[in-house]
Amino acid sequence: MASTNDLKNGLVLNLEGQLWTVTEFQHVKPGKGPAFVRTKLKHVLTGKVVDKTFNAGVKVDTATVDRREMTYLYNDGSEYVFMDGDTYEQIQITPTVVGDAAKYMLENSTAIVSSHEGSPLFIELPTSVELVIEHTDPGLQGDRSTGGTKPAKLETGAEIQVPLFVTTGEKVKVDTRDGRYLGRVSG
Repeated sequence: MASTNDLKNGLVLNLEGQLWTVTEFQHVKPGKGPAFVRTKLKHVLTGKVVDKTFNAGVKVDTATVDRREMTYLYNDGSEYVFMDGDTYEQIQITPTVVGDAAKYMLENSTAIVSSHEGSPLFIELPTSVELVIEHTDPGLQGDRSTGGTKPAKLETGAEIQVPLFVTTGEKVKVDTRDGRYLGRVSG
């Protein structure tokens, strides 16, 4: 149990038997009436986002979430295999749990696997990763380096938009939250 005053991003709540992650929260103290907490909650399994308001100081059920750093080993064709670096225990995680993180995971990279009562809930990657551009068309003569973007395929198979001056084979930094190009990485 926790109070709504203790809410913070990433906290997992157990509301009516379903798990929700707090993605945003704001304490509001109006001139009249009691204070309250406005939150955005994301359903852990479905990804559905809802707005929910709690009265300040109300008790909410928190879920015990075990967060462990694990190494992504490989995809066996249907599931992703991760290994705990401490125990060498391997677990298989379904593509629905891995979600968009799969676009930015390379074999032998680390990720945080969050699980509740032994079942994996979601994967957290670092906010940015460095990946190699597997293919992108060359920029055209006369293109300005400040202007547009073009599609580029990453070594993981994901496609992102990059500036026109980026070429095939370059290593780039990518934001794992939204797939945004963050810059080139000098090798």
